Amino acid sequence: MARPIWSGSLSFGLLNIPVSLMSGERRTDLSFRMLDSRDKKPIRFERVNADTGEEVPWKDIVKAFEYDKGSYVVIEKEDIASAAPESHESVDVEAFIDAGSIGTRFYEKPYILVPGKKAEKGYVLLRETLKKTGKIGIARVVIRTREYLCAVMPEDDALVLMLLRYPQELVDPADYKLPTGKASSYRIADKEFQMATQLIDSMSADWAPDAYHDEFRERLSDIIKKRIKAKGAKTKVVDDAPHREDASTNVVDFVALLQKSLKDNKRTPAGSSSDKVPVKKSTSKKAAKKTTKKATKSRTTKAAKKTTRKAS
Repeated sequence: MARPIWSGSLSFGLLNIPVSLMSGERRTDLSFRMLDSRDKKPIRFERVNADTGEEVPWKDIVKAFEYDKGSYVVIEKEDIASAAPESHESVDVEAFIDAGSIGTRFYEKPYILVPGKKAEKGYVLLRETLKKTGKIGIARVVIRTREYLCAVMPEDDALVLMLLRYPQELVDPADYKLPTGKASSYRIADKEFQMATQLIDSMSADWAPDAYHDEFRERLSDIIKKRIKAKGAKTKVVDDAPHREDASTNVVDFVALLQKSLKDNKRTPAGSSSDKVPVKKSTSKKAAKKTTKKATKSRTTKAAKKTTRKAS
């Protein structure tokens, strides 16, 4: 059974709800070890002194901040402890805001708040009130030695604690060169808007997260199983996944692509070789005559052979 990261309370106003903070994600990445290709022995990474090359034991390692090239100031454990907030066992809600007012880029990592014994009433009260009002709580929580900004929100029977990024951690989109201005500035025709809207409507569906899975991880797991079965032998990997040529181009017939997308009822990347509208090739008169002569000659040869076989 999963162990709580910590046990404390969820507080807002004078109300305190005993809760346990449980992980809300499951790591499914495949982990690899580095081996020496010559004898397949594991590679060991050692902590060595950059000058002497000697290994340094953990007890002699300290944390430091490099404020200038080659210049450091050592940070002691006491410094970190004094900077950490005093409240380590409480999710302190500071305000309630509209659920849709936080931009998606602020969300970072989910946790599940599980009520303690005899704390179900307060837990359900907060959960259902948040659902009814369409609000979420903005709080602060200390996990280990760091304080995080977080949001407390209802999801089905659970109260979810979602870690949030601070504004300083986000890159302003304006830092990049993005297309600005009205759509008319990019000569987008009304027909293109209509067809794009029609395509989106035709592909609209309800959110079904169970329908999506990590296909790359599954294929890689199959390869690993084959290698294990072959006792380390090199197994040839057959890639059955369809490949797309996403060559970009500045001149794209969006109407043709949208029409094909609507017909196939699937996404078609701009510039893909499979998206080119077929063009009928015109045959010249000389080529047509040449083809006719070849066909006539072939029929004559076949007839002559047939007559020869009958005569014999």
